[in-house]
Amino acid sequence: MLVNKPGSNGREKFILALDVSDTASAVQLANMTKDYVGVFKIGLQLFLKEGKQIVREVAAFGNPIFLDLKLHDIPATVHNAILSLQDLPLAFLTVHTAGGKEMLTAARKAAEQFENPPVLLGVTVMTSIDDKNAVGTGLQGKISEVVMKRVKLIEEAGIEGVVTSGLEVKELRRKFGSKLKYVIPGIRHFDDKQLDQKRTVTPALALQNGADYLVVGRPVSLAEAPGAAARKLLEEINYALN
Repeated sequence: MLVNKPGSNGREKFILALDVSDTASAVQLANMTKDYVGVFKIGLQLFLKEGKQIVREVAAFGNPIFLDLKLHDIPATVHNAILSLQDLPLAFLTVHTAGGKEMLTAARKAAEQFENPPVLLGVTVMTSIDDKNAVGTGLQGKISEVVMKRVKLIEEAGIEGVVTSGLEVKELRRKFGSKLKYVIPGIRHFDDKQLDQKRTVTPALALQNGADYLVVGRPVSLAEAPGAAARKLLEEINYALN
């Protein structure tokens, strides 16, 4: 099956997280924002509730699909889990770098068996974690140092992209160049509430630091008028690019 993969203009850099509870809500949100968003992201909650069919229903709008499962298990399990997704039209799929190089390599080998392989993205450290609360999770050193080590694993395993905070992407691009695609979650306006996100950046700062794609969720999904909020974000992205 053919999958349209994102390019380089403002709209195609805009990934909207459909962080809602059911198919009806996801389809409604996608319909309101489809003209402003390049990619729709389906996360763990929605996928577990609705299964594979939610991917097919959202893909019907024509926007590429980002399946964000952050797969993290032993290599064989991750390999087989990815193979079970071959019947879906995926442009992006996430795995967690905490699984190690062997797991990441197994993930890549599984994705390569797709007729149209998705871009694999390695999640580094969740943006809900900062240096203050990282200690309790067992992470050693500053988050920026942990991220650098995990992106090195991504490079060694042949994974195509990385999901990381906009605070780290500038240094990552300096070290790893354009070999990787840099996907940045935790995008907020200056006056947005951070909620459970801690390492956040504005669209302009993320792009200035070297982001390839921006993931926006609640600033759009919780807005009174999601379509208008998505249009505003797209205008901001295009302004920053130009």
